Amino acid sequence: MAGTLDINASTKAARFIRCCDAFNIPLLTFVDVPGFLPGTSQEYNGIIRHGAKLLYAFAEATVPKITVIVRKAYGGAYNVMCSKHIGADFNFAWPSGEIAVMGPSGAVSVIFRREIAASKEPAKRAAELTADYQRRFANPFVAAERGYLDAVIEPRDTRPTLIRAFCHGREQA
Repeated sequence: MAGTLDINASTKAARFIRCCDAFNIPLLTFVDVPGFLPGTSQEYNGIIRHGAKLLYAFAEATVPKITVIVRKAYGGAYNVMCSKHIGADFNFAWPSGEIAVMGPSGAVSVIFRREIAASKEPAKRAAELTADYQRRFANPFVAAERGYLDAVIEPRDTRPTLIRAFCHGREQA
């Protein structure tokens, strides 16, 4: 399912988080999530309610919470997966991280629909606009500037950064 969150994944993860919190086990979340699974089946069966269980589990957990965005973190799923907005102690991202409301190609197809359709080479124009959107909006550096991340870290620095964050707290990370 390409990493999407569905009802079952949301419920299972929420239960796991609450168990870790009950036994005082810190939470480390690696994020690569394109969003919630779309579809009427998910909607009729309460994806919003089950997604909220995951959000509340992270928000209410009292153990240390650290998040590393390794690739995609889109839309509501970004917030639900222990973002800074719901109380993560530390949020890091690799340079490959994409933090946005939706994926660059989807956003470009909506925002620039008319411009792409009017172009002599629509596929080429869409690719150019997607690359520009990626550079300007869907990267971790923009999120870091806005305070949504504590740092953008290289993958090779992940382990030492996490050790500092877990062992020494905010002043050392």
